[in-house]
Amino acid sequence: MSVLPLVFTSGWASGVNAYAVVLLLGLFGVTGVSDGVPEALQRPEVLVVAGVLFLCEAAADKVPYVDSVWDSVHTVIRPAAGAWVGALLAGHSGSYSEVAAAVIGGATALASHSVKAGTRMAVNASPEPFSNIALSIGEDLGVGAVVSFAVFHPEAAAVVVAVLLATGLAALFFLISRIRRFRRRRAQRKQERRLAVRGF
Repeated sequence: MSVLPLVFTSGWASGVNAYAVVLLLGLFGVTGVSDGVPEALQRPEVLVVAGVLFLCEAAADKVPYVDSVWDSVHTVIRPAAGAWVGALLAGHSGSYSEVAAAVIGGATALASHSVKAGTRMAVNASPEPFSNIALSIGEDLGVGAVVSFAVFHPEAAAVVVAVLLATGLAALFFLISRIRRFRRRRAQRKQERRLAVRGF
C-alpha cells in the first residue's frame, strides 16, 4: 500500500470526521481487510473511544449551531488527529518520514476542517434544520467511501480528495465573499435608515 496518497487522503477525511477515520482504519486492520494499518489504530480501547466519539459527533453535527460549536472545539483536534494518523501510517510502512507525513496529514486535515466549518456557518443561516442533517449525512458517507477507497486504491483516492479539497476551498472563498458583501449591504442600509430618520 502506497503510504503518501493514504496519508493525504486520511488527512482530508480527518478534517471532516477524525473519529470515523480512526474507527474505519482500525476496523480494516482488525478484520484483516488491510495489513497496512498500524497496530496502534487496531487496539480495542482506541476503537471503543473512536466509536463513542463518532456517535457523539454524528449527533452534534446534525443540530444547527451546535455543529459550529463542535467544529470550533475540533479546530485543534482534527488536524492533530490527521497528523497522528499520518505519522502512524508512515512509521508502519517505513518508507516515508513520519514528521513529513504528520505535516501533510495535519495540514490537509486543517484545510478540509476549514472548508467544513465555513460551510456549516453558511448553512446555519438557513432557518430549517434539514440542510444540516443532509450535509452531515453526506459528509459521513463521503468520509467512509473515501477512506475505504483509499485502502484499496490510494493513488486514485488521493486524486479524488485533491479535487474535493480544491472545490471545497473555492466554494468557501465564494461563500466568504458573498457573506461579506451581504454584511456590507446590510450595514449600508442601516446607515441609510438612520440618516433618513435624522432627516425627519
